[in-house]
Amino acid sequence: MPRKTTFSLFALAILAFAACRQEQPALEVSSPSGKLKVELLLDGKGQPAYLVTYDGKLLVDTSTLGFEFKDASPLAGGMELTGQASSSKNETWEMPWGEQREVVNHYNELAATFQESDELKRTYRIVFRVYDDGLGFRYEFPEQPNLKDVIIMDENTQFQLTGDHTCWWQPGDWDIYEHLYNTARISDIDAFSKRGHPNLAQSFIPENAVNTPVTMKTADGLYLSFHEAALYDYPGMTLKVDNNTFLLQSELVGSDRLKLKAEKTVPFETPWRTMQVSENAGGLIESHLILNLNEPNKLGDVSWFQPTKYVGIWWEMHLGKSSWDMASGRHGATTENARRYIDFAAANNIGGLLVEGWNTGWEHWIGFEDREGVFDFVTPYPDYDLEEVVRYGKEKGVALIMHHETSAAPRTYDQQLDTAFALMQKLGIHAVKTGYVGKIIPKGEYHHGQWMVNHYQRVVETAARYQVAVNAHEPIKDTGIRRTWPNFISREGLRGQEFNAWATDGGNPPEHLPIIAFTRMLAGPIDYTPGIFNIKLDPYKPDNQVNTTLAQQLALYVVIYSPIQMAADLPEFYDNNPALQFIRDVGVNWETSKVLNGEVGDFVTIARQERGTDKWFLGSITDENSRNLAVKLDFLPAGKKYAATLYADGADAHWNDDPVNFTIQKFLVDSATEMELRLAPGGGAAMSLLPATEEDLQSLKAYGE
Repeated sequence: MPRKTTFSLFALAILAFAACRQEQPALEVSSPSGKLKVELLLDGKGQPAYLVTYDGKLLVDTSTLGFEFKDASPLAGGMELTGQASSSKNETWEMPWGEQREVVNHYNELAATFQESDELKRTYRIVFRVYDDGLGFRYEFPEQPNLKDVIIMDENTQFQLTGDHTCWWQPGDWDIYEHLYNTARISDIDAFSKRGHPNLAQSFIPENAVNTPVTMKTADGLYLSFHEAALYDYPGMTLKVDNNTFLLQSELVGSDRLKLKAEKTVPFETPWRTMQVSENAGGLIESHLILNLNEPNKLGDVSWFQPTKYVGIWWEMHLGKSSWDMASGRHGATTENARRYIDFAAANNIGGLLVEGWNTGWEHWIGFEDREGVFDFVTPYPDYDLEEVVRYGKEKGVALIMHHETSAAPRTYDQQLDTAFALMQKLGIHAVKTGYVGKIIPKGEYHHGQWMVNHYQRVVETAARYQVAVNAHEPIKDTGIRRTWPNFISREGLRGQEFNAWATDGGNPPEHLPIIAFTRMLAGPIDYTPGIFNIKLDPYKPDNQVNTTLAQQLALYVVIYSPIQMAADLPEFYDNNPALQFIRDVGVNWETSKVLNGEVGDFVTIARQERGTDKWFLGSITDENSRNLAVKLDFLPAGKKYAATLYADGADAHWNDDPVNFTIQKFLVDSATEMELRLAPGGGAAMSLLPATEEDLQSLKAYGE
């Protein structure tokens, strides 16, 4: 045979081998409905990759998966599929508290094992769980001879999007989630432009990346949100953005102190990387994907925590009426002031009192390089009698919520956790608000890195031993671990109400909360502190205001979920205001929740049934645009009449021009009632729906009559 022919056949053989490798049949797994499908494959370089379709349309194109390590070769190409397994699960589990009592957990799972073809034979599994409302996948590293202790420099998880979607995003900040959300195409995302915000001293944005959850809408009208679930002993994940190709790639929060992203010992597994999918915006809120990807409750009975509304010595500090520290001469956390708030709470069906600034050290808590040892979490200022406040609250039926501000010195807090929680247990205090304001000490660690993720978890687990529930501010992101650790009740993790009182950029704009409902709230409960009635903040902050109507402040008790909800304003601004009745009535723990309508950044209406009762509550909010929203009350049980009390924007209401203009209407409704809600610019509507009494049936007219 001529040499030329021999060479040609050899070349063809090589090409055929490469084509064979590239065209290995993909493994497939679909959602229970069959609409959402994942294909898992090895690309031409032997690197694991996947793609996602929904109803036959490509959502995520071929996206590779892998790792880079320090002092070891990466896990990327050269892998072989050595095993696969499929399974399904369909269960219903009960939340001890939450947006609804029962949660369906129904998915199909694919687990594929990959091993290097070279001599090290390092191996890992990729596990996909596919639900009707989205998917999650993670890496699992089993015990093996050639992979022991690893230093992860990067996790290269890709999401190759297939279009320039409209995106609601905030920058991938390693320290805070307190940026405003932005609305832009993926091609226009510029995280670097958000550096140097005057109100965000601890901000750090090293990459053109976004924080999660990040929510998108495709040109076909499909809604997507990317996040993570079950974050333990691992850095938080941001998503690096390629503006030209629409590729998102994991960018883990690092440690500048240790010069790495994560340290792990095999065996280990990563958090789940998640993607929610919905044909309407409300479906994102109703999804329980993040919770379902977490393990079941480890604590058992947590009835020692009761969801509640609360008041607090807090807002007055942000207004400048009082101060956290005693040296100022305007100390807010006094025994006398606490009694005043307790009396107000007891008179208005409010079960909790938060007191900030109660313990010594606030003179040196921020602005100092060395903040170690500033707080001891057990020593009150001389004008605050902790035991008397607890005793008086119990007498009035109002429980104290403890406050622990760490000043971002977590090592000091670690040393005192048992002492601090033992004091709470002794006094019968079952909830604490923690805070981490400032740059983390030691220098080079960030709020969202592995070191701090482990700290937050230590706090939650230690608190559980003392029957203490944790509401964290300046937290790590919520990733659904409240299912496993139901004493992690709420978090801040967003630009909160206080920005309206002291920010120099005009505060939170009217579109802020209609975005939050479809972004940050997808992660879990939010301690947003609603209920401000003195919208213009007179006489304390003449240059600041809350950029909503009063009616929207009421609606937030239903729309923005938390098992603890603050009546945040000063008691004097609630006096003699009939709108306070909604705060008295509204529930905080829910049997079920339904999103009636919504568009990201524009408006949303949510109805929730109070757990253990037949009472329903409805909240509706809008952005800077006025809206007339049609609402059907078909969620009510058939054949039963309800007395509805509607707190609505007045005819001339406007978030800036006339924010406290509201009306109260009462009428009868049932499951056949169809209503129209008129929302003013920056406005809202709140409605209580209580089973009608005989007196209601006699005195009230039906809606529309």
